[in-house]
Amino acid sequence: MIPSRADGGRALFGWLREMRDSQPVWVDSFGMYHVFRYDDVRAVLGDHQRFSSDRTRLMPEADGFGKGGITMIDPPEHRRQRKLITAAFTPQSIAALEPRVGQIADELLDALPGPDFDLVAELAYPLPVIVIAELLGVPASDRDLFRAWSDRLMSLQVADYADPGLARTVAEAMAEMNDYLREHCARRRRDPRDDLLTRLVQAEVDGERLDPEQVVNTASLILLAGHVTSTVMIGNTVLCLAGEPEAERKVRADPTLIPQALEESMRLRSPFMQAGRVTTTEVEVAGTTIPANRFVMAWLLSANHDERHFDDPERFDLGRGLTGQLAFGHGVHYCLGAQLGRLEGRIALERLLGRFSSVRPGVPVFYESQIFGVRTMTVRGAA
Repeated sequence: MIPSRADGGRALFGWLREMRDSQPVWVDSFGMYHVFRYDDVRAVLGDHQRFSSDRTRLMPEADGFGKGGITMIDPPEHRRQRKLITAAFTPQSIAALEPRVGQIADELLDALPGPDFDLVAELAYPLPVIVIAELLGVPASDRDLFRAWSDRLMSLQVADYADPGLARTVAEAMAEMNDYLREHCARRRRDPRDDLLTRLVQAEVDGERLDPEQVVNTASLILLAGHVTSTVMIGNTVLCLAGEPEAERKVRADPTLIPQALEESMRLRSPFMQAGRVTTTEVEVAGTTIPANRFVMAWLLSANHDERHFDDPERFDLGRGLTGQLAFGHGVHYCLGAQLGRLEGRIALERLLGRFSSVRPGVPVFYESQIFGVRTMTVRGAA
């Protein structure tokens, strides 16, 4: 049984440590293989030929769900479709967003209801969702809808990933969002604009346009992935700094340390705990033979806590520098928006710490799903 996160992760960290030591590859009651050590997780994520992202191998009923979404396909199709959206996430494109991200952060902080506020609701969520909405070309004013949809999806409790009903459950959770995006995509076909939705609608892969469902599924992925990781990262980093007063003092004295704080937070409290794959052939991992056509869950959080790779891994250490943490994944599915997320996190922390001489969190509420992080957290900011 995977422990609850209600205690902030202490029980979970202990369980993961035990699994790395005694069962680096564990088969659960549903026949899914879990991989826990850093080197093994990295190897699984880096080998798309033996560890496929195409879950329809085991779930044919999911063929329509996620069609065209780049997280559920393999090269060469993955490589072609990834090119369609990389233009919006080049280093130059991301750097050009910095003034706008800073403006949004300032406006959100100016609008705070008082010294006590929910960090997630007032800053960590709206900042990245406004940015990604503007990139896509959907109204940022609809962000309450986006939050409801993402919460519904991220709150799903999934035990058996081979459950034939899972695809239907996920599709139902995403139905309203996909209908919303389908309508906006139809508008772009009639009235093109200078935004990412228009580029997706007009894009061609090997001379063929993406079909409408591929466009919608890609857009839904961008909308969700474009804010969830950043939202959780910002909340988690504030929590980490509050627990390490000396690290917070150093960051306040030298804001150039903020990227290191974000990186260490992503390692210690990786927003997405796991990444799923399906074996295409029999393969051996850490001495365990995994048959073909089996679900494999690569534990990003556990890899980022592996004592074989990180000294004293359960301590927030501002001095680790670049650690090779795997929170953004590895291999062909490495997160496209990693640089944007880092930019949003840096600006959020710069503005927050610059605005308040202290930021003291209350008791946070944590996700109890595949997300590891703060769902709501009231903080008190002192000017």
